[in-house]
Amino acid sequence: MNLTRARLRSLASLGFLSASLALPVLAQQAPAPAQRSKQQPAAPQNGPASPAPSQAPTTGAFKISVGVDAVLVPIVVRDGQGHAIGNLTKDEFQVFDRGKLQKISGFTIETRPSGGTTSPAVAPSVTAASGAARPPATPAPDAAAPPRFIVLLFDDMHLSEGDLMRAQVVGAKLLEHPLGPREAAAVVSMSGSNSGITRDTSKLQEAVRQLKVQHLYRHIGRECPDIDYYEADLLLNKHNEAAMEVAIANYLTCSNSTGLTPQVARGIVEGAARRTLNIGEQDTRLSLSFIAEVVKRMGALQGQRSLILVSPGFLTITAEALSEKSMVLNMAAQANVRVNALDARGLFTTELEASERGGSSPLAMMKGTDVEYRRETGEQSGKVMGELADGTGGTFFHNSNDLLGGLEQLAEGPECLYVLEFPLDSVKRDGSYHELAVKVNRNGVRVQARHGYVAPRPEKLKH
Repeated sequence: MNLTRARLRSLASLGFLSASLALPVLAQQAPAPAQRSKQQPAAPQNGPASPAPSQAPTTGAFKISVGVDAVLVPIVVRDGQGHAIGNLTKDEFQVFDRGKLQKISGFTIETRPSGGTTSPAVAPSVTAASGAARPPATPAPDAAAPPRFIVLLFDDMHLSEGDLMRAQVVGAKLLEHPLGPREAAAVVSMSGSNSGITRDTSKLQEAVRQLKVQHLYRHIGRECPDIDYYEADLLLNKHNEAAMEVAIANYLTCSNSTGLTPQVARGIVEGAARRTLNIGEQDTRLSLSFIAEVVKRMGALQGQRSLILVSPGFLTITAEALSEKSMVLNMAAQANVRVNALDARGLFTTELEASERGGSSPLAMMKGTDVEYRRETGEQSGKVMGELADGTGGTFFHNSNDLLGGLEQLAEGPECLYVLEFPLDSVKRDGSYHELAVKVNRNGVRVQARHGYVAPRPEKLKH
């Protein structure tokens, strides 16, 4: 479990996102507090702190927690040509929680000039009902544009060898261009490596070249019984008897067993599925926790913040994963971090690779379950990237082999972002999922917004 410890060490050392920043390069040009618009108060001094690298996180259960009494909904609205629209008002938006219209209690607009560096428009700050203010997003109109920070997060825990190699090529190509005078970047991997925030593109390129595929939680090769995370969820969480019938038939085929009773074979299949399910859940928990920690540390940076996740995605199919995704979105909205995502698989195919063929029973081949499971796994894995992007005002680039063009688009970011807030006063705190819908009173537009959230449970009183 050395990689688990490496990921923990990286979580602890993510203070580099603020602590190791070369302040003379960027911070000296930041507007002084006295120069801020009266409409936009400075961030409170007790805001997010960046712990020293020596402060390691606990090594117990991985939990994402963020206390909120309001829901923040980042929104990008585009016209028919795909351009972001920046002249909408609060009254043109409607937010529905499970079909019920909500009162919008906060409204912020953030715009980016065509030159590439983002610059928030003047608007009142958004403060959650809990009292936790979002990081400042609105300097005075005459102030210099704020610094811009980009973190490239490569998912070496889930990318295949070929996909990671292609991602490294386009990542290094993107970094051939010098950063702007008020830009800095970092290259981070899900397994724990990081370059530190820097303007040195050669250092960033070297960090990209050093990336390697990690195999800690990966389903490699064929076992007997051979059950992946998606199938294990079908068997144990969704109690799919048709899937169980196929899994038992597959086991009897791969083990060449003829004398086993169906009950014994079922027990063996369930045991293998339980082990796979535990590993998959831990992988998902660690992955979402890592993304959340990167977002949290980026929130301490004074300027524009953009996280680009380069990944094939990963399965988030359990109730726990749904809750953790919701908390990541809360955290990103509060920290003013946009999460963009690049599906490094390019055009995804359901065709089985040579290593994936063989070992299936006649029943599985007749029903086509191998292809079905691969298709569902691929589609479900990509959903987490789309949800993180839509829910933070970012962009999800997928189903295209133009990875360089996609990465360049994500690095640029949308021209305008709206953030709406509505209170949770009338919401039952029961941990249930609430589907959101956002409507805009303008014809011919496409709305990209957060899909939903998980209602927080009341905090237990400590005795």
